Amino acid sequence: MRIFVTGATGFLGNNLVRMLLEQGHQITAAKRMTSDLKSLDGLDIDAIDVDLNDSSDVSLHLKEADLVIHSAAMIQLGWSKLEASRKINVDATRTLAQAARRKGIRMIYVSTVDTLTACVDQPVTETQTEPPKPACSYVVSKREAEEAFTSEVAQGLYGVTVLPGFMVGPWDWRPSSGEMMMAIHKNWVPFAPAGGCSVADVRDVAAGIISAMDHAGAGQKYILGGENLTYLDLWQRMATVMQRPKPKFQLPDWLAETAGRFGDLASKFLKEETQVNTGATRMGQVRHWVDSSKAKKELGYQTQSIDTALEDAWKWFQAYDYV
Repeated sequence: MRIFVTGATGFLGNNLVRMLLEQGHQITAAKRMTSDLKSLDGLDIDAIDVDLNDSSDVSLHLKEADLVIHSAAMIQLGWSKLEASRKINVDATRTLAQAARRKGIRMIYVSTVDTLTACVDQPVTETQTEPPKPACSYVVSKREAEEAFTSEVAQGLYGVTVLPGFMVGPWDWRPSSGEMMMAIHKNWVPFAPAGGCSVADVRDVAAGIISAMDHAGAGQKYILGGENLTYLDLWQRMATVMQRPKPKFQLPDWLAETAGRFGDLASKFLKEETQVNTGATRMGQVRHWVDSSKAKKELGYQTQSIDTALEDAWKWFQAYDYV
């Protein structure tokens, strides 16, 4: 199958492309002119410059595709860069979906569990979207992007939405979740955020997307989560794999809010948003726990050991000189 993939240089996209190639698919990877292509070295793919906000450019490059997988996204857990996030997350999604609909091409859109509501009592399902999670540029833009995609599906696009949670594993070039591992390796951190996330091996999520190519119906939405962990538990597991001191405590809400507000103030003086800000700290205090039962039942989605994924991630970072 000829597959047009966005976000191939990213964490999930890179693992996905490698798996698709192993299965014999032909891959066209959309990239920006400024993209760092080291993550694609040695891969037998056609990497081309595409302006995902230019409908004519997108249509031109989709003419021979059988399927579009849109995994490119901008992640900004803060208050800045909302318009930039909308351009990448919302406008590009709409442009791709419109082009795919007009050409009669199937499309899989990679959203996020952050478009769902937060877990209060039970892990949430695909239908639970209100109230929204704490507002930040990422949450706002990805919710709007899902709406744009759903609108095209309503007009006839054969579209499927997948919602990954927090992913760990190898081929994390940027790094993504690996940034958290690097921080824990570098310095002992006594506190972890009080919230939690649904953690999956990135390779399992990629396999879930590939399964959706064959088994998902038009308009369907699937959570591709994993093990629901507190951040304290996850950080302790990361520390164990890296043989580093473990964090001991969960961050109280009042202290998280204080740190976030201090970060907001510092950002004003620095003229650039810091990683610690109220958008990020409020998200960190939320439990992003989800239920992947639908994907397991309809797609055969399976998840492996998180500890194994963390070990593979750590080995990869060591092999590629990130440590």
